Amino acid sequence: MVRGVNLAAAVKSLWEGKCTVTVRENKTNEANGRTEAKEVDLCTNEPCRISFDTVQVTEPSNGAAQTKQTVTLFIDPAVSLPAGSKITVTQKGTTGVYEQSGVPAVYSTHKEVPLELFKGWA
Repeated sequence: MVRGVNLAAAVKSLWEGKCTVTVRENKTNEANGRTEAKEVDLCTNEPCRISFDTVQVTEPSNGAAQTKQTVTLFIDPAVSLPAGSKITVTQKGTTGVYEQSGVPAVYSTHKEVPLELFKGWA
């Protein structure tokens, strides 16, 4: 705590979104005895914030300059985000479905997770 300010509370006060983390698990279908992949939510309505940044791509090309949007999820460091999980984020009335695209940066107050659009289960 710095001069009466709780840093974690200050960071979390900016989180205006909610997310659901979903994984696929193999479950036995009791009706037919087969093992089938089912979606299972690890957490729902978890407070978070999603941030978008547009950057210029500096690859040589013959055409116009290209831009790329990067997406970062800010979430509590205790929330588990297994590799390959689907992350559904609703913020400001808009819902997007993403997957983790890199190694999270973990801080004492939050975790920053690079995301990309969810392309489907592997």
